[in-house]
Amino acid sequence: MARKAPRPVDWFVEQGAFFDHYEALQISPSAEPETVHRVYRILAQRYHPDNPETGNAETFRNILEAYRVLSDPERRAAYDVDHRAARRLTWNIFDQTNAAQGVDAERAKRRGVLSLLYRKRMAQPDQPNMSMKEFEDLLGVPREHLEFTLWYLKEGQFVVRTDNGRHSITLKGVDLAESMTERRTEPLAMLATAMHRE
Repeated sequence: MARKAPRPVDWFVEQGAFFDHYEALQISPSAEPETVHRVYRILAQRYHPDNPETGNAETFRNILEAYRVLSDPERRAAYDVDHRAARRLTWNIFDQTNAAQGVDAERAKRRGVLSLLYRKRMAQPDQPNMSMKEFEDLLGVPREHLEFTLWYLKEGQFVVRTDNGRHSITLKGVDLAESMTERRTEPLAMLATAMHRE
């Protein structure tokens, strides 16, 4: 029987099935092997199912799988190719040439900011905040084109600014992010179009 060809990374992103091993270990994609090992040991001890206070079997499995991939130089190199593609596909949500123009572009930026903060809150509930620099990098939009977006989201109480100048999603923002996702019938077609234009 012929072996099926592997599905492209964009299929896994569309299905919500691409797993970010770097997020699981709470490390940067540029982390050194020693850092990967050290953080893994700390998190594995914390989330091991035998730990009566903080044990969590699912989180432990995710941490273990992330470590298996990221601690092996060959597997990590292959994963990094998919990770970069998934990251670009996930957050390149509008045509960069028109990113700062018009009502549709503004709505896309709001969706982008809320999606980032929503995912950060789910992935790292103990560190749910993001900086302006992270928004710029992940959305590919300069700071000055995000000021109105963040003003709107703060005034609407969808986002709050913390004492250290970072931003975090509110309960109201979570509801809005989820309702935006439900209303968008072709979110991934738009993502794919943006990717093919590059």
